[in-house]
Amino acid sequence: MSGIEIPQSAEIAGTAWLRDHALRQKITLHSTDDAPDRYGRQHAFVLLDGSKMALQSALVGEGHAIVSPGPGDKTCVAELSAAESHAESSRLGVWSQPAFVQDAKATAGILKYIGNFALVEGTILSARQAGATLYLNFGRRRIQGFAVTVSRRMMASFAAAGMTPATLQGKRVRVRGWISQHGGPRIEAGLPSQIEFISDPRTATAGGK
Repeated sequence: MSGIEIPQSAEIAGTAWLRDHALRQKITLHSTDDAPDRYGRQHAFVLLDGSKMALQSALVGEGHAIVSPGPGDKTCVAELSAAESHAESSRLGVWSQPAFVQDAKATAGILKYIGNFALVEGTILSARQAGATLYLNFGRRRIQGFAVTVSRRMMASFAAAGMTPATLQGKRVRVRGWISQHGGPRIEAGLPSQIEFISDPRTATAGGK
């Protein structure tokens, strides 16, 4: 299902919700690319027969999934983001869980999510380029701390979105992506939509902003 990831903590509730709402229902698949991925899977937005809202949006709106940005249909992505904002503000599903959004300072906690899609919040203490990679460091100990990496070939798209080392450094952000480990925990950002500026760090959320 394009545009979303279902966290491990939501797998049971999410599967049950899909079973109740979509099993044996006629659907339409909407995708910008009909080619399957290397695992033979078809990625698409799913619409129940007669519905104008993607099934993903309903799943996200119930708090059983979170947005996973992709280069797909912008209308569907905007719909997903609105649904996630509703679920978060209403503390539905995963958003009712304490510290669902990981603290960038708590590296040990983030490392528990290696190989999983997660949300991390914190302040970018430094932004520097080393070779073909831009490093957004959230810890004072660069090697051990949490960091976001952006490859050189993607930097132009980030700059076009107003995200440069100068505009990112010192900003509090929410980052979403797959957790890996290279010294400390890492997220590789391939799209600007993976990084969200947080204007008011005092705003209360399930993630503890």
